[in-house]
Amino acid sequence: MRRREFIALVGGAAATCPLAVRGQQGDRIRRIAVLMAYAESDSEAQAWVAAFRESLQKLGWMEDRDIEINVRWATGDRETIERFAKELVVSRPELFLASSTPPTAALLQQTRSIPIVFALVSDPVGSGFVASFPRPGGNVTGFTTMEPTMAGKWLELLKEITPRVAHVAFLFNPASAPYVEFYLNPFKAAAPSFAVEVITAPVHDTSGLESAIVAEARELNGSLFVWPDAFMAAHREEIALLLARYRIPAVSAQRIFAEVGCLLSYGSDSVDNFRRTASYVDRILKGEKPSELPVQAPVKFELVINLKAAQAVGLVVPVHLQQRADRVIE
Repeated sequence: MRRREFIALVGGAAATCPLAVRGQQGDRIRRIAVLMAYAESDSEAQAWVAAFRESLQKLGWMEDRDIEINVRWATGDRETIERFAKELVVSRPELFLASSTPPTAALLQQTRSIPIVFALVSDPVGSGFVASFPRPGGNVTGFTTMEPTMAGKWLELLKEITPRVAHVAFLFNPASAPYVEFYLNPFKAAAPSFAVEVITAPVHDTSGLESAIVAEARELNGSLFVWPDAFMAAHREEIALLLARYRIPAVSAQRIFAEVGCLLSYGSDSVDNFRRTASYVDRILKGEKPSELPVQAPVKFELVINLKAAQAVGLVVPVHLQQRADRVIE
């Protein structure tokens, strides 16, 4: 009896021991802080975060069991972004996910040790975030939005829909897009090939939006290129109303602008970028260093055409262009 009791006791301990060890390891919840340069009410930005969460879950990370995700919605306001960055660093998460350039810059001002993964950064080298794409070298890595050579493609698409366009205003917010020269210079360089003149139209607040659009509407055969920085994204509905009011054609690099009133958009799929960030978060939480994870370029692009917007300004979109589009808005 004693021998049987001893075997049963040892066998029971062996069976329960792994569970106890797993329980001790699983009790540690890994904390991830997300800093978004968008408003919480922005449905598109919500979709980005949802894609990140879903991808993490597919990789085996469950919220409230393995990970805790703290999302801060800073809108496009620089002071709010910097304040939230400071507060989040003080809370000492294990890793940061930064939506774009301003949050990444703000977080780097506060920490050079906590890993940061960015989702939508245009020029990480020029912005001083990483040493190079293949070897970032610091505590930051992530995913870029698009190549500057796409500037010629935006002008080509604009010219296909509006052959008579002769003047393009490049609309952006300097505070939200400090890297804009990375795209603006190639945009200007490509302009002569399409027989158009390009001017910059920096906008610092909402009052400047109408002034910039009105000024371009006065130009003969004028048009707009709307840069999709956080400020412009936050005010895309207002921009769409102004475009309709002054009957001016516009293109952008992000789908959300074509959805509300730009003629078309062509650029990387932001949802896909956020989905891909989960793979780097997974690898870093498992012990890899951001300095050794190469910065990756986007792999999914989309062309969206808004026929309703074209009709509003008296334009007809060529059938061959509609056939090339990933989505056509009737």
